[in-house]
Amino acid sequence: MIRIAHVVLFSMLTVTLSFGKASAAHPPLRVGIVGLVHGHVHGFLGASLHSPEIQIVGIAEPDPRLLSQAATRYGFERALLFTDLEEMLQKVHPQAVLVYTNTYDHRRVVEICSQHGVHVMMEKPLAVSLKDALAIEKAAHAGKIQVLVNYETSWYRSNHAAYDLVHEGALGDVRKVVIHDGHNGPKDIGVEPEFLGWLTDPQLNGGGALFDFGCYGADLMTWLMDGQRPLTVTAVTQQIKPEIYSRVDDEATIIMTYPKAQAIVLASWNWPFGRKDMEVYGQTGYAITVQGNDIRARRGGDNTREEQSAAKPVPAPYDNELSYLRAVILDGAKPDALSSLETNVTVTEILDAARRSAKEGKTIALPVTR
Repeated sequence: MIRIAHVVLFSMLTVTLSFGKASAAHPPLRVGIVGLVHGHVHGFLGASLHSPEIQIVGIAEPDPRLLSQAATRYGFERALLFTDLEEMLQKVHPQAVLVYTNTYDHRRVVEICSQHGVHVMMEKPLAVSLKDALAIEKAAHAGKIQVLVNYETSWYRSNHAAYDLVHEGALGDVRKVVIHDGHNGPKDIGVEPEFLGWLTDPQLNGGGALFDFGCYGADLMTWLMDGQRPLTVTAVTQQIKPEIYSRVDDEATIIMTYPKAQAIVLASWNWPFGRKDMEVYGQTGYAITVQGNDIRARRGGDNTREEQSAAKPVPAPYDNELSYLRAVILDGAKPDALSSLETNVTVTEILDAARRSAKEGKTIALPVTR
């Protein structure tokens, strides 16, 4: 739980410590970190601790052991550490929080932050259920806050290049999209015990590979389709390694149908190597992303050949999570559809339907309206 007694003394002097420098014309965004149980927090802190885009003013995590470890590992002053989210918000007044809790706690975090007018960016996915996603949407609107969802693939040049080809009409109308996201499995790649604990809990994660990796494909397809919701969702899940993942799926396939298109999302904790890529097939051509920066494409005609090229850079501030977050909150930049709340409510609706489909063994037709 996020709210438990605060056990760390607070000092206003030490809270003013900045982990990045910025000019007066480009002030950093004051952020709080919420949760230390999501392994992506270490990649973020390791790479971005001294970013000029943000100033870390507090960390809220109910486990004192994880707080102590973070203080030692990253040099945080003890006065920046809180075991209670509301107390952190009241004491240090962040403009936004970055959320690294389990997925189940996302709703609670947003509801608390909404009451304080604090914006939120969380690690994917948005929520464990459509019910929670709609509650998050309601809280965000009530508090007039931005709620953004961070996906690694949002910053891939290759995905943006594929999107541009689709929307330039270079491939014709989209007919089929195949999206691959997976790796060997969280235990197999050695994630932290606190991360593994909730990833393999069906309540805290929503599922296994279905939610952990299926969300990428649902997000990308919703983006490519300009927010259109699918007509139907069909999913099959398996436990290929039940001795490791006894409570959740470790293999999932989701099929989404649209009036004139279909998407297949392949999510796995069983692949020999990690991969995140997609294939987009249109009426007259196709585009296949190659890791984060390259793209293979073939446009119409029997005599054309597939060509591979480097994707062009994504324009700032939409090229990395921190510049983007700061620009949305402080500069009024428009939220990108990949991370937007509207898109990610649809993503959660798809995942919710996929979980139900796998459980009941049938195709789920989405209602015309939510």
